[in-house]
Amino acid sequence: QVQLVESGGGLVQPGGSLRLSCAASGSISSIYVMAWYRQAPGKWRELVASIANSGTTDYADFVKGRFTISRDDAENTVYLQMDRLEPEDTATYYCHAARRTIIGHMDVWGKGTLVTISS
Repeated sequence: QVQLVESGGGLVQPGGSLRLSCAASGSISSIYVMAWYRQAPGKWRELVASIANSGTTDYADFVKGRFTISRDDAENTVYLQMDRLEPEDTATYYCHAARRTIIGHMDVWGKGTLVTISS
């Protein structure tokens, strides 16, 4: 019932900036938290940032002060503004939505967008 489509990935030099977008469609009223995760080859998928319906945000320590998560309710879109990017930020970034349904907690994932930080 919910679909997520990421965009905005690409190649950027260290110290540069990039903004990722995640457009949600379907039964968006069932979503209570949205988040960005990232995963590099051979590594675990890790939480980058999250935002609840209330507007409360949370960030991983390795991105605090550099990344900002936000949302546009009118456009049903969540953004991740990434500044002062480092080579260690290179990964596939995935949009995630947590849904509360009559069955219980449900997870929805986008297909991901690749971010490469290199000089």
